[in-house]
Amino acid sequence: MTPERQMVDVDGRQVRVSHLEKVMFPQTGTTKAEVMNYLVRVAPALLPQLHERPVTRIRWPDGVTGEKFFEKNVPRGAPDWLRRQTLPAAPGNDDGEGTELVLPFVDDLAGLVWCANQGALELHTPQWSVGPRGGVRNPDRLVVDLDPGAPAGLAECAQVAHLVADRLREDGLAETVPVTSGSKGMQLYAPLPGRRTAVEVRQYARDLAFAIAKQHPDLVVAVMRKDLRPGKVLIDWSQNHPAKTTITPYSLRGRDLPRVAAPRWWDEVGPDLQQLGPDEVADRLERDGDPFA
Repeated sequence: MTPERQMVDVDGRQVRVSHLEKVMFPQTGTTKAEVMNYLVRVAPALLPQLHERPVTRIRWPDGVTGEKFFEKNVPRGAPDWLRRQTLPAAPGNDDGEGTELVLPFVDDLAGLVWCANQGALELHTPQWSVGPRGGVRNPDRLVVDLDPGAPAGLAECAQVAHLVADRLREDGLAETVPVTSGSKGMQLYAPLPGRRTAVEVRQYARDLAFAIAKQHPDLVVAVMRKDLRPGKVLIDWSQNHPAKTTITPYSLRGRDLPRVAAPRWWDEVGPDLQQLGPDEVADRLERDGDPFA
């Protein structure tokens, strides 16, 4: 019989784990141990997405039917080996002007296991990273979030994804990767050389969203007004604000069913596109490789 609490060795680091039999997703019976197993399988692709980015966690200590909470700072009792850094809150952050945050960085498999043990099913990261000397770099990626308003769904997001990717390609951003969000919609990621500030990147994303909405008013909206959104896809450009974070590719989502923010190949992005579960994502990664690679 497995003890309720135990120390395990993960690549030379000691990680305290507990209640591995706890059910995190009651509809499928998915346990904490199975969440950890998923993270082990996708770690080679997930860890590069987390590299040098502070990780905001959304935690469900009692599973997805229990209460959840956001956690930005390193919590009490975190292992000594967990990398952390004190940074000022980004402009526009709701933590308050002048606030300093002690932010964690998940650099290795032990960090992923620690997150899973905390019930941190969702791992969110900003579009900027932190250099080896602690300085905040300019964004090294642009993200476009596609959020459908019912009755629009993932099929309509796929249509808009191609419109956005075509426009990004025209502007010299040819390596866009689509990611089904594990919720309702999807994101598109485009690498950036890091020469533009977050303000400049956000303005570019805003201009792009409004241009596409103007060209396709029956399908796309670029403002968040609820009365404009039914049947259309919101191009949410605001995720490029320095205070915002986005679900990290390969992270689980805290929904009724276990779903993943799943990187996809462009030939999949069509009317039959579906959200994917953790086993599907891990199997695809092992069989087909990483679209971000």
